[in-house]
Order: sequence, then structure tokens, then C-alpha cells
Amino acid sequence: MKLSLDYLIREPKIKLDQNPLILLLHGYGSNEEDLFSFATELPDEYYIISARAPYDLQYGSYAWYAINFDADENKFSDNEQAKSSRDLIAGFLDELTTNYPIDSDKITLLGFSQGAILSYAVALSYPEKIQKVIALSGYVSDAIFKEDYLKNHLSNLKIFASHGTADQVIPVDWARKTKPFLDKLGIASDYKEYPIGHGISPQIFNDFKNWLKA
Repeated sequence: MKLSLDYLIREPKIKLDQNPLILLLHGYGSNEEDLFSFATELPDEYYIISARAPYDLQYGSYAWYAINFDADENKFSDNEQAKSSRDLIAGFLDELTTNYPIDSDKITLLGFSQGAILSYAVALSYPEKIQKVIALSGYVSDAIFKEDYLKNHLSNLKIFASHGTADQVIPVDWARKTKPFLDKLGIASDYKEYPIGHGISPQIFNDFKNWLKA
């Protein structure tokens, strides 16, 4: 089935009339196979769908938006590309619920790094489409939210965020702003830190799996 993003799918092992969905969003320079590698370990009742980001960096690497460096090695994110990916993901979710028996009230975004940053943007811009977010090694960038997102009904969202204290790619200080930001909006969130770098440890995996089941 050709939808607006390329994707891999694991059908639920337990078939209901409508099954919940976990949509996996990989990080910069990766692809849809990366997070899909632990699809078999995720709960049996979910559709697990892993999307490929739209911008091709060659050699099997993709990005949700460009990251550019200036002469002083400062990093700049291409926010226009990020917003276009945000809306692409929201549209992709509509395509998925049209084409598969997915319960549109039970959609979880699971993003790593750039995928986590996008997960926040999709969830707060389109909270009617998302129930839960698992944001691993990312941070909140409200510059890529829809401008009128504060008018949205946000209090139904639930968010699990994790970050490595030794993360060299995204400083843990950036991630520490997440919970106060979400608290102010009345969004229930769990934020946890782990003594690792920019990655997903077995401990993180177990913690978000238990959070999902809770």
C-alpha cells in the first residue's frame, strides 16, 4: 500500500476490531529499520509501524529536517522542513487509520532524537490525533509547533521522556526543560534520566514498556 511515507509494519498478534498503534519515528541520519528492530518486543495488541523520514541523506540515511552548521560550528535546524514533516506525519496517521483497523483514539508516537522532537511537535499541534508520546533523547522545540497550539485541548496527552546524562548530541540540560514546559500546559508526563549517552538502553526500554502498560 503506497502512503505518503515509506514504512515497515508489524501486525498485532492479538487482533481486535480496532487495535492501538505505536508509530516509530527514527532519528537524524537513520532509517525505518532502526527502531523497528525492537518491534517484536513491544506489546502484542499494537500495530507497530515504523516510518521513514522524507529527506534522503543518501546511503540509507534519512532526516525529518536538515541540520546545518555555520562557520562557528553552531547548529541550526531547518524549522520550515520540520514543520512540513510535522504535518506530513499528521497526514500519514490519517492514512493509516483509513487503511488499517487502527483505533484512532489509541495512537502512541515513539520517537528517538529528531523523531522525539517531531513527536512533541505532532502531539501538541494535533492532540486530537495522539494519546501518548514516548520521547527518547529529544527535547521540546516549540518553534516547530503550530502557531495556535495553545488553543488546543492538551490535557488528554500523556508523555514519557527519557534522556542520557552523558548525551553528547543533545545536552541533558535541553531535555530537563521538558517537564516544566509540559507541567505548565497541564500535560501529564514522566521524565527519567539514565547514565548513558545518546541511545536507548534495556533499562529505558523496560521503563517505557511498563509505562505503556500502566
